[in-house]
Amino acid sequence: MLDAEKENVTGITEFILLGLGNSTELQPLLFSLFLVIYLVTITGNFLILVLVVADPHLHTPMYFFLGNLSCLEMCYTSCILPKMLTSLLTGNTTITVSQCLTQYYFFGSFATVETCLLAAMSYDRYLAICRPFLYTFIMSRKLCFQLIAGAWLNGLIANGITVFLLTQLSFCGPNAIDHYFCDLTPLERLSCTDPGLLELIVFLLSFIDAVIPFILTITSYLYIIIAIVKIKSSIGRQKAFSNCSSHLMVVCLFYGTIIIVYLLPDTLTLRYLNKVFSIFYTILTPLANPVIYTLRNKDVHKALRRIDKKLRIFGRSYIFCL
Repeated sequence: MLDAEKENVTGITEFILLGLGNSTELQPLLFSLFLVIYLVTITGNFLILVLVVADPHLHTPMYFFLGNLSCLEMCYTSCILPKMLTSLLTGNTTITVSQCLTQYYFFGSFATVETCLLAAMSYDRYLAICRPFLYTFIMSRKLCFQLIAGAWLNGLIANGITVFLLTQLSFCGPNAIDHYFCDLTPLERLSCTDPGLLELIVFLLSFIDAVIPFILTITSYLYIIIAIVKIKSSIGRQKAFSNCSSHLMVVCLFYGTIIIVYLLPDTLTLRYLNKVFSIFYTILTPLANPVIYTLRNKDVHKALRRIDKKLRIFGRSYIFCL
């Protein structure tokens, strides 16, 4: 009898991702839509990364952070969308426990890295606008690498602790996750052991890795807005605001949807709405980043024209050699 109960507690080897709904008629449409989003996201972010690496004019702290953000967004969307696309195409919505925990580990790590990276980018814009004479001295190459390394280490270690605590939980059924990816709250809901310690640690880590970076980001932009308002020249105000408006849009989109998702009450009526808003920060934010930065950034436009010119010259030279 005891052996049977023990087997029932530890016997779950896979979960079922319920996704966005049970309508089979919508699956081909959703597959096509998310496939296009994934391809555009990867292509757009990869293009920005190539521009930042290849163009010497973009070898500045601002674009160093932007290149890292683009690399991060490619990783971020790749830990969710491929599995989602496979499920929509084949109808197989199962995922093993180890794959589920791995997906959550990378998703949580990349999300944590993004909060730190957005805070570093806002600090960079604060120095550029509010302390321009000290900008070159403070925002050195060494500091840029330290901020990036700190963001990645913090994300990987913090979520390593969370996943380790998740592995200590027992899952005894049901095994259906009411989401389109393995997130922490749905996993906690399926646990048949007390997740009290996990919830405490997650609360502390969330304060360190989400609340503090958010406060630092908002504080930086408050000082930036005050500094812009004090600029007497309208041209100067417009130039200063254009330097940070793209990043501010990304911050609002990322944090705005996360706040809505995690502050919504966990009720059956709001769970579908929760999944819809989750799409914004897991899928649409990585898509929006290259669109926002390429449409509104003159330096990126100039870099694109320079790269295009070099490619044209190379193409003509290659044809001439033939």
